[in-house]
Amino acid sequence: MDFENSKFPLVVIVGGGFGGIEVAKKLKNKPVNVLMLDKNNYHGFWPLLYQVAMGSLECESIAFSIRKKFDDQKNFRFRIAEVKSINKEANYVETSIGDINYDYLVIATGSTTNFFGNKDIERFAMPMKTIPEALNIRYLILQNLEAAVLQPSKEAREPYLNFVLVGAGPTGVELAGSLAEIRNHILTKDYPELRKEEMKVYLVDFLPRVLGPMSAESSKAAEKSLRGMGVELLLGTKVESYDGEVINFEGGKSIKTKSVIWSAGVMGQVPAGIDKDNIVRGNRIKTNGISQIEGSTNIFAIGDVAASITEATPNGHPGVAQVAMQQGVKVAENILNIIENKPTEQFSYFDKGSMATIGRNKAVADIGKIKMSGFFAWMTWMFIHLISLMGGRNRWVVFINWVASYVSYNGGNRLIIRKFIKEKSDAQLNAVTKADQ
Repeated sequence: MDFENSKFPLVVIVGGGFGGIEVAKKLKNKPVNVLMLDKNNYHGFWPLLYQVAMGSLECESIAFSIRKKFDDQKNFRFRIAEVKSINKEANYVETSIGDINYDYLVIATGSTTNFFGNKDIERFAMPMKTIPEALNIRYLILQNLEAAVLQPSKEAREPYLNFVLVGAGPTGVELAGSLAEIRNHILTKDYPELRKEEMKVYLVDFLPRVLGPMSAESSKAAEKSLRGMGVELLLGTKVESYDGEVINFEGGKSIKTKSVIWSAGVMGQVPAGIDKDNIVRGNRIKTNGISQIEGSTNIFAIGDVAASITEATPNGHPGVAQVAMQQGVKVAENILNIIENKPTEQFSYFDKGSMATIGRNKAVADIGKIKMSGFFAWMTWMFIHLISLMGGRNRWVVFINWVASYVSYNGGNRLIIRKFIKEKSDAQLNAVTKADQ
């Protein structure tokens, strides 16, 4: 690597998400070298990932090349690599492309889906944290609609037309609203053999209301919109099991379904080499007020993988993009402060608000003391997300797609480019075995 003979210290950033990108940007033209490692060569704008799953946007519209993002930053290099382990004592990371030494290390590996130890749900439910997973959901939905057309009776169609979303946070609410709009405006156009009333969308959460982290006003407005769109809310309901055919709930209720989308929780993606004593609830790395890992002066963790435990934040910060971005900026500043023997500064999170869209002309937003819902909140949501996208082309493509969908009620990509092969349940495997005997 061309940094090896440099006189400047090397900052290695593991992860090209919101936090990692901000660290690298802030170190531009500074007396350091920056090396970013990620298993993908793109940065994904995950707040719009659900639209990829629903066919409203193509995956290229929410992804941007990391190399292109930093092509004018001379002190930046990028490598596709997976970090296998961190050696804190010797200051190097073991990766899929070899060992890499560092002077400062920033762990920004983000989070992955948390199935809370339920192996059957992990096996059969659909997670949505990556572009491939979003595409799997898109193809599964389309395949189930195609399969429903072939069924001889309403009862036989039922499992293919029941869609269950577990987790009523922003992702679950946005997915539920999108599926309801597909049913209300697209289903009978594409599949005239089916009736709108046959397609059911269920939104499940063990909490008593949707959008738990948001205000009660926003939660109530979102629930009203979802019910008005025909979404069935199962709140205060705990999932017990799912075998690929039937999802069972505490209390005895069950639903026949071949589509369960799981957005009920996340956990940090912690690389090997971090002491177990430094890992707290949610599989997050415990850090101090300047995002340093306990027992280290040159390793930092930010974003979803980190929990900054202080008197002011005993449970850490929420796992949202704006936390990761603000932490990324502050970590970069503090690395420079350490290099220049200046005092470091404590991280202080500024909450800019939260929002969620439900459907056409429907959204909710909490911005400080201001609570918005309806059309104006929807327009605000679209504007904020549009300007936050990386790359001018992506902004134009997304904007044009949104306009087309708004005008026609029939936008989006509903092509099955590759089939998603869902893992067979034990019952299906036993049936196949008996048929072969």
